[in-house]
Amino acid sequence: MSEGTLTRMDLSEAVFREVGLSRNESAQLVESVLDHISDALVAGETVKISSFGTFKVRDKAARVGRNPKTGEEVPISPRRVLTFRPSQLMKERVAAGNRK
Repeated sequence: MSEGTLTRMDLSEAVFREVGLSRNESAQLVESVLDHISDALVAGETVKISSFGTFKVRDKAARVGRNPKTGEEVPISPRRVLTFRPSQLMKERVAAGNRK
C-alpha cells in the first residue's frame, strides 16, 4: 500500500493477490466497480455497500454566503454534493483502530 493513501493500483494489487486474477484483469475489475459506482451517483442513485457505508448525492439550494474577512455577502449557486455516511460496523472498526 502507498504511504497513507489507498490507490486504485493498491486495490488492483489486493484483488490480484487474494482472488488470483491476472494483474490486468484485476485492474479492469477495480475500474469496472468504480465506474458502476460513479455512474449510479451521477444518475442520482444512492449507493449502499453493506458493512461499509452509503454514498448519496444531495442537491443544495442557492443561498447567500458571507466573506468572513470583509463581511461582504456573496451568492452561492445551487449545486450537487456527494455525501458519505459510514455504516455502524465501519465506525466501530475505525474507532477500534484508534486504540492501538
